[in-house]
Amino acid sequence: MRLKKQKRHRKVVRFYTACFGFREPFKVLCDGTFVHHLHVNSITPANTALSSILSATVKIFTTRCVLAELKSLGESYSESLKAACNLFTARCDHEKRKSAVACIMEIIGEDNPEHFFVATQDADLRKNLQEVPGVPVIFGLRNALLLEPPSAFQHQFAKSTEEERSHMTEFEYKMLRMKKKNMLAVEEASDVNGSEGDLGTLAVMKTNSGKNGTEVKDKVQFKRKKAKMQSEPDPQSFKVAWVDETSLPNREVLTVESRL
Repeated sequence: MRLKKQKRHRKVVRFYTACFGFREPFKVLCDGTFVHHLHVNSITPANTALSSILSATVKIFTTRCVLAELKSLGESYSESLKAACNLFTARCDHEKRKSAVACIMEIIGEDNPEHFFVATQDADLRKNLQEVPGVPVIFGLRNALLLEPPSAFQHQFAKSTEEERSHMTEFEYKMLRMKKKNMLAVEEASDVNGSEGDLGTLAVMKTNSGKNGTEVKDKVQFKRKKAKMQSEPDPQSFKVAWVDETSLPNREVLTVESRL
């Protein structure tokens, strides 16, 4: 059962990352009801629990209006208030304090520009967020956290935006036609060159045909070098070395002896 839930959650996360540009670390915006649910059911630490269902690192946010609402609920929510004070505070631009629901809806706006996951136990808020494109919702069920699948409206919005991105403008259509025209011209030129090359190939094949009319294989043939026979040396090519008499030893002795 846990494996099926993890696969379902990963599928939902892939939908929002592919269709609405969500990126890690995921930002989770919590209201007071969700923070109190985490405290009552001892789901701590919160960042580990949320990272587990999203299979990614997270940064947990709340708002000043949520903190003020928890403070107004009295002593029974004091521990939840302490836990909420440790979270990042998302910026809300309204000057006067609003309810947590109104504050979160204002931050989300029409298309959730900050790419928040919204964590809440408020059923009405969850229903309202299903009508806003690109807003994944997290809620708790006893000691488990669940990620709601995208609503039918969100699926339809993602499909329509994908179709709009696939439509070409008139300028893009003209550019595509020009590109196709150029490609056809290149193909025709290559066909002409290819036909000329085929004629040349046929001529070469005819000249390479053997005596029996069979074509010679297109393989490079190497001629084997024959060893050269050594011919008899030419006697005239040899010259007698001239000996310098001055370099001979005992030359004077020989001359004296010859005189005697």
